[in-house]
Amino acid sequence: MIVCGDDGLAHRLAHELRNVYGEQVTLVVPPSERNIRPPVVVRAAGTASALLDRMSAAVNRAAGNGTTGGAPSGQPGSHEGMLEAVEATEAVLAEAGAERAAALALVYDDDETNIRAALTARRLNPRLRLVLRLYNRRLGQHIEELLDQASVLSAAIDGTGDGVGGGSGHGFDASTTVLSDADTAAPALAATAITGTSKVVQTDGLLLRAVERQPPAPGEVADPGLYTLALLSTTSSDPAGADGSESSGAQGPRLLPDEAAVAAATGRGTVVLQQVAYTYSGTSMSNGRGRGVVPPFASLFSRRLRWSLAGMVGCVIALAVALTLATGEHPVHATYLTLLDLFAINDPALGAPMSRQILQLLSGLVGLLLLPVLLAAVLEALGTFRSGSAVRKPPRGLSGHVVLLGLGKIGTRVLTRLRELNIPVVCVEADPEARGLATARRLRVPVVLGDVTQEGVLEAAKINRAQALLALTSADTTNLEAVLYGRSVRPDLRVVLRLYDDDFATAVYRTLRAAHPGATTRSRSVSHLSAPAFAGAMMGRQTQILGTIPVERRVLLFAAMRVGGHAQLEGRTVGEAFRAGAWRVLALDTGVSPDAEGAGSNATAGAGVDGRPSGLVWDVPATYVLRAEDRVVLAATRRGLAELLGRRRGERAGV
Repeated sequence: MIVCGDDGLAHRLAHELRNVYGEQVTLVVPPSERNIRPPVVVRAAGTASALLDRMSAAVNRAAGNGTTGGAPSGQPGSHEGMLEAVEATEAVLAEAGAERAAALALVYDDDETNIRAALTARRLNPRLRLVLRLYNRRLGQHIEELLDQASVLSAAIDGTGDGVGGGSGHGFDASTTVLSDADTAAPALAATAITGTSKVVQTDGLLLRAVERQPPAPGEVADPGLYTLALLSTTSSDPAGADGSESSGAQGPRLLPDEAAVAAATGRGTVVLQQVAYTYSGTSMSNGRGRGVVPPFASLFSRRLRWSLAGMVGCVIALAVALTLATGEHPVHATYLTLLDLFAINDPALGAPMSRQILQLLSGLVGLLLLPVLLAAVLEALGTFRSGSAVRKPPRGLSGHVVLLGLGKIGTRVLTRLRELNIPVVCVEADPEARGLATARRLRVPVVLGDVTQEGVLEAAKINRAQALLALTSADTTNLEAVLYGRSVRPDLRVVLRLYDDDFATAVYRTLRAAHPGATTRSRSVSHLSAPAFAGAMMGRQTQILGTIPVERRVLLFAAMRVGGHAQLEGRTVGEAFRAGAWRVLALDTGVSPDAEGAGSNATAGAGVDGRPSGLVWDVPATYVLRAEDRVVLAATRRGLAELLGRRRGERAGV
């Protein structure tokens, strides 16, 4: 297999394929000098300096393992093959062995670079399986169809007949899969920032919802949900306890435990599956999509101006009623006369009764007061339309919001996800041309333009009244400095950091948790969250990676696959197919499409499985025997999915 990229995702994916799936990998990366990352330098004082010293010591110990070529620490510095090239050109791909490879992953940060390399690779080897990293979803769909069509036509011309969806000599189909690390990691980052938010995986009309639950109080019985997906660390509330990674040992989280382990795990939090269902096409969780720059009528005017206009209308009605009572005029005619007096276009009420003259004077006074109100309304309306293309400023009384740092690829997706959950957000971005500013304007989200490391920027985002801080810029130093400063302003602030290196993220997590035991701290590596999905996609289109959710510092994957060809599943009952700590069948997809009748329903055991209706059956009995034609939705660990999808030795050798 070949992996081409220019950032941490390439190294993490190569490590995943080699160490978890046991594949032979050739890694193509830019020259080493391009991958050197700047040292971590933080502007802090007092206790922050001590924190930095502890983190630096931890990083130095991790770096002592010896890594090369910019590979993240804790990952192999050299693979079976490594090429240094700025871009995956035809000559570079040929040298990497694209003509003999089973699969190629193109994970450059630039979409155009990945598309250009994919077109070149498809020309070199029409039977090559491609996995592309693209941010543009719509373009990705078109590119996927184009490359698949090219593979089918080439197979027809060559007479091989094993193009897209078929088996090749390598045991792979020659199809194309387009993924986005931003889409994969954004739901996890958004859910981590908010206490009590469900972990949601939603793709291609399929919705899976999990929730993290604390240990029940004495005398209470915890709701088990559909399935228990994980047991949290025994020391999750202990600052000196396990960090929740794979090296945490028995104290760390346990993924996909059996019933005996769940029953014995008293006092431990759990992650349970709440829902598995189809969402019909045309429905969306988003309430901000499709909005134009035209604001609603209520937002044209400020609240104070709206009250002023309402007061003026009330005065006109009161004057019209008074005129009707004083002169006996018809209410409609009295209103007409009042408006004429209001706009000073009526004749003076000479010779009229005193009450009529007084009402005319009062109407003229109200008319004088109405002029500045109308002028203010016009100016506010024009200003609202003019600012439709400008960023909004945080309102004065804002509180309980999330401060989001960085509107790049990851930050933009997280912003969209947070607004889908109706969570108030204030963004901070240093680049006035950042790609996420257009999304922020469309969703009418306040944005503070400025360098977060400068004084006053976080204060402008109302960090002292925020619920959480998400530091998602591409610079580790900026994220770390923002978190340290946020904690100095508010020690109990919930913080989530995006860090390049997962080992460095672990060191930061341990130190911040020890320094602020009463606050929630989460450090996340985007490549750590998304690499398992990319690795699974390289194993063939017969398996669809639906998404991932973080369980402390581990990752749980959700996938949909055909049972046929998997000896661990085919011909076994659902109970026999379950392997604790590896995989578990969650639902049986008996429908042809997401729009099939009965989608998402709680089918009964007899009619729902043996009767084989169209739809998604999540209460499959443990005695049901899985058939080759069945399509199942399952949860799996990284190594469990690798065991299900991994190729045999003969397939790797091309036999």
